[in-house]
Amino acid sequence: MHKENPQRASVLQHVSQNVRRLRHAADLSQTALSEKSGVSRRMLVAIEAGEKNVSLSTLDRVAEALDVAFSDLIQAPDAPDHSCINELAWAGEIPGSKAVLLAKANARREVELWEMRLEPGDRYCPEPDPEGWSVQLFVYEGHLTLKVGDEKIIVSAGEFFMFASRQGHVYRNDSEVAVQFVRNVVI
Repeated sequence: MHKENPQRASVLQHVSQNVRRLRHAADLSQTALSEKSGVSRRMLVAIEAGEKNVSLSTLDRVAEALDVAFSDLIQAPDAPDHSCINELAWAGEIPGSKAVLLAKANARREVELWEMRLEPGDRYCPEPDPEGWSVQLFVYEGHLTLKVGDEKIIVSAGEFFMFASRQGHVYRNDSEVAVQFVRNVVI
């Protein structure tokens, strides 16, 4: 990623703060973390200083050595909801190419990935899921009206939303055009 990208700069700052904080919490020196992760000490010093663009595979090795999730390294340290991340994790050489980590959830068994389309006026009314299940939605076309319990939420194209699916919930298309979205059911 390019350091001059302002979104990337904030992620580099998050990585810098998180690696340093988590390394101290694990009571590891930079040398010890280097040995445990296989990442050079020089690279770790640059990462903690926020001076080094770092590959996703390097961050994976550091996360594994610190016994944390990849997402714990890139999200804002003061984020109020640690399941919603919404951080640019990678940008390609060509403007517009990117990977944004939207959210994370713990899964006990599996995750189901669904592509869904609701035509205008249609609705999908599933039964509530068992305790501990959750749903992650990403709308890529149109506007989805979601009713979770007594709350009504509008999720528009380019937005995502997560919720515990143990409560009653309904997916509706109240607009005049089709809505298309991806739905992950985290079991």
